Amino acid sequence: MQISANRWVTVRYRLFDSTGEALEEDEREVTYLHGGYGALFEPLERALDGKAQGDTVSVYLQPEDSFGDYDPDLVRLAPRDRFPAELEEGMTFEGVPGEPSDGLMYIATDIADGSVVLDANHPLAGMSLRFDMEVVDVLEASPEEIADEAQRAGGDASPGGELH
Repeated sequence: MQISANRWVTVRYRLFDSTGEALEEDEREVTYLHGGYGALFEPLERALDGKAQGDTVSVYLQPEDSFGDYDPDLVRLAPRDRFPAELEEGMTFEGVPGEPSDGLMYIATDIADGSVVLDANHPLAGMSLRFDMEVVDVLEASPEEIADEAQRAGGDASPGGELH
C-alpha cells in the first residue's frame, strides 16, 4: 500500500546535522496520519508521498523548513535564587521563574555567577538537518480516526490540506 492522504504511516528515522553527524545514537520511530495534519514537517510528508513499506528516502531541511532560525531574543538571564535548589542544565521551565508567564518553554543552558541562562529556542533551531527515513508500515485510517486527527490539528479533514 502506498502512502497517501488519510493513511497511517509508521516511519523509522535517523537525524543528522549538516556535516553528517548523527544527532541521536539510535533510530526513532513515529506513526502519523499523512495529509497535512501537522505531525511531520511538510517537506518530509511530500518526500514520503507515494512511498510504500520498505522504501527509504533522505530529506535535507533548512532551518526555515524545520525548527526555525535561532532567535537570540529568546535567550534570557534570571537570578539563580528564583530556581529550585536541585537546578541542573537541561531542566525546562514554563516561562521565566519570578516573571509573568509568556507561554514559552525555556531550557536552562548555563548556571554561573548567581545567574541562570534560559533559552526558549528549540535545541535544533538554526540547524540544517538530514532525515534518513524508512517506511515501516502504511494502513488505512477510519473516518473516525481522520476526524479525531483533524480536530487535534485544529482544522478540517480535507486530504493534503495545510492545517497549521
